[in-house]
Amino acid sequence: MSKPFQFKEFQVNQDRCAMKIGTDGVLLGAWTSVKQNPFAILDIGAGTGVLSLMLAQRSQAEVIDAMEIDEHAYEQCVDNFENAPWADRLFCYHAALEEFTEEIEDKYDLIISNPPFYSENFKTENDQRDLARFTDAMPFDHLIESVASLLIEDGIFSVILPFKEEAGFIELASKSNLFPNRILHVKGSPTSEIKRSLLEFSFRESDIEIQELTIETTRHQYTEDYIHLTKDFYLKM
Repeated sequence: MSKPFQFKEFQVNQDRCAMKIGTDGVLLGAWTSVKQNPFAILDIGAGTGVLSLMLAQRSQAEVIDAMEIDEHAYEQCVDNFENAPWADRLFCYHAALEEFTEEIEDKYDLIISNPPFYSENFKTENDQRDLARFTDAMPFDHLIESVASLLIEDGIFSVILPFKEEAGFIELASKSNLFPNRILHVKGSPTSEIKRSLLEFSFRESDIEIQELTIETTRHQYTEDYIHLTKDFYLKM
């Protein structure tokens, strides 16, 4: 039994989830803008529910819905929500994205997703982890089409991707009239290549605000920028 992951204001059990808490999710949950005071938030492919929990901590949103297809992850997400200080605002659906998109009548002010992404053509022996990691679980075009139909007119969509997928994803999104307004490029260390892109889209075109974040200067020596971004969540920051 793996120990729960303890954040400052909540804890996350993850023993039943293929995708464990990682830097990607925490970065996205901390970086996503809540300046527009969203009323309703949707987390697509929730896993442990960490993004929803982070946004519950950071915002006054009254509705925070999460959607998860994997049964074990869904059950775990529900437990994590029930044990959270904001349990009354959090709800998880056990559904596939297309089914959810067709059935839900609400629209959301903010949609967030840390989608499964390994488009490389290999699979491991662990099917549950593969489902969580591989794009066949949630192709980017399905994700974008669903977001476009579930987002209010002046809503925001926030996503994290491998840097190499950024250009293709932006091009796909433009076909659904979603345009990037903010981008954060993430590097592990000052000398490493950009590894991740955090992207914030809306239905309005604008100049794109592009920033760069480096996580560590040397092993376990975190940069001021990274500490500043994550300090409300990580215990040791």
